[in-house]
Amino acid sequence: MGRSLFRTPPRRGRLGVPTALALAALTLTAVPATASATAASAGPGGHCAGRQTIRVPGAEHQQAACLDELTTAGTVASGHTDPADWAGLTPKDLAVPSGVPGIQIDGYFPDTSATNTNHGWNHDAQFVIRLPDRWNGGLVVAGTPGNREQYANDRAIADWVLSRGYAYAATDKGNTGLAFHRDGRTPGDAIAEWNSRVTQLTRAARSAVAQRYHRPPARTLVTGMSNGGYLVRWQLENHPELYDGGVDWEGTLWRSGGPNLLDFLPKAMRAYPVVAAGGAGAAQARQDMAAAGFPAESEFLWQYHHQVYWDLTQRIYREEVDPGFDGATEAGTPYCAPGTPACDADYDLAARPEEVRRAIGRIALTGRIGKPLITLHGTLDMLLPIGQDSDVYARMVRDAGRGWLHRYYRIEGGTHTDSLVDVFPGRLRPLAPCHRSAFTALEGWLSAGHRPPASHTVALPAGQDSVSLANTCSLRTGRGTGASG
Repeated sequence: MGRSLFRTPPRRGRLGVPTALALAALTLTAVPATASATAASAGPGGHCAGRQTIRVPGAEHQQAACLDELTTAGTVASGHTDPADWAGLTPKDLAVPSGVPGIQIDGYFPDTSATNTNHGWNHDAQFVIRLPDRWNGGLVVAGTPGNREQYANDRAIADWVLSRGYAYAATDKGNTGLAFHRDGRTPGDAIAEWNSRVTQLTRAARSAVAQRYHRPPARTLVTGMSNGGYLVRWQLENHPELYDGGVDWEGTLWRSGGPNLLDFLPKAMRAYPVVAAGGAGAAQARQDMAAAGFPAESEFLWQYHHQVYWDLTQRIYREEVDPGFDGATEAGTPYCAPGTPACDADYDLAARPEEVRRAIGRIALTGRIGKPLITLHGTLDMLLPIGQDSDVYARMVRDAGRGWLHRYYRIEGGTHTDSLVDVFPGRLRPLAPCHRSAFTALEGWLSAGHRPPASHTVALPAGQDSVSLANTCSLRTGRGTGASG
């Protein structure tokens, strides 16, 4: 893994998208946590011991810092995170834990692309590894959501797991930004690199942990949201030997024959403008939206997703696996009208050449997980509709004979981006506290053999204030059954 797999010049030209949409697209993308509650063992040698001697295997560059605070309660001020990376991913009332001193290692692996500008390095395959002084013996590895950089999970995931005593490692996946599809030689290369970079970081972080604490991690867990959730699924299918289990937060589903986002997003792009215009065709367009996975009760979210996510997401991911659809144009024409030549609103995956399905097949999921996995997904996710994504993946896991390794929680009122809870108060619930509850359920499953509750839909609690809703989520509050066995 030491050398980059991507050596040739980018395969496409410049991307033209409105700046406002570009910034918005990067926002794709429970129990109270205290260090003393779970971090039972102090690291050997005291605060930041061995900082200068830890070497991250395969890293081309690294720099270590001794910090009094590894969570965002301190790293924002010290410059050891980038708030722009995680902006928009969490609700405003999510608690920020603190009191986690330790070592942070930033660096990068060899790579030839240069979309990640953090630290002024202009170098991809960047990573961050955090090693708390008070260590519980575990390691959590994460890939980023959307096309963000390595600090994207700092508020949603890293703060909390660090406060519980875990070491933590994250990667930028090897390419970032709205033109991520330029990386690589052939269609599918950029996303395929995401998978190899998580595998690479996991192996390297396990070594760094062993150097710091003089023993390897007793447990390695993988987790992430959206594209990061896809990485969890792929790792547990393809490299289960590296992990003890994982939590998949609304992971992206890739299947050669669908469903995938290239199936349902064009349908929304065609139907929603008709709904918005009203008139005789609106009723049929609503039916078309429902058939594509966007139910009537989610209509209050459609305008936002039409403006911010659907068009841009369709075009840049279609460009990654099917650049020939629009010829020399890169990533299509924003908001083109159906009927316009090479318009992504008319995209029909089933009618595309076999080479497109082969490109998707390189990154496709199978459901053949090899370690315990907990999946959670919001019922009002309007970027990756639950009926077209995690409901399908749960069936894939069951059909692969791995249902006994899987728990699936459909979170009523959850949507793709937790910040929308603040935009639509009283209508949505954040998934961050449900992710924490799922994580603790996985811990119990692995350590004490306490099997988590059966897969089901987690009911939206009535009458909770925003602070309680942002910080608590009981997986035992059910409403019917989910799609998983």
